[in-house]
Amino acid sequence: MIKLFKALAAAALLAVAPFSIHADSHKGAVEEVLVILSSDSLQTQGMAMVLSNTMAKQGAKVNVLLCDQAGDLALKTYEAPALKPKDVTPGQMLRGLLKQGGKAKVCALYLPNSDYGKDDLIDGVGVAMPPEMAGQMLNPKMRTFTF
Repeated sequence: MIKLFKALAAAALLAVAPFSIHADSHKGAVEEVLVILSSDSLQTQGMAMVLSNTMAKQGAKVNVLLCDQAGDLALKTYEAPALKPKDVTPGQMLRGLLKQGGKAKVCALYLPNSDYGKDDLIDGVGVAMPPEMAGQMLNPKMRTFTF
């Protein structure tokens, strides 16, 4: 019975070892990520910002590209219902990300196709240029996440 228990315990350790190694392999490594957010869904925007902030707290350099209605998060006049459990809006989470050193830009098409200009954007948010964004997307060292 003891031999069977030891064999099962060893098998269980071998089964989870690759996952433990993979999870630990990101500790200490500075990764750069690109988060492309274009959804108009409040919860999707919120989750993108939660994960972006979490990656930043874990040491990643986070770049956010806000397209279509998600560009509204970068407006000085942005308002939205707060999301539980922390009672914050995606826009507030974006501002928190910027304070952590994250970078955010609106799509090159956002301002020309809206009633807004650069002066309507919060401090720290720029306008993305296609060559720069394409370079980030093609960079094999940059992980890209879309929401």
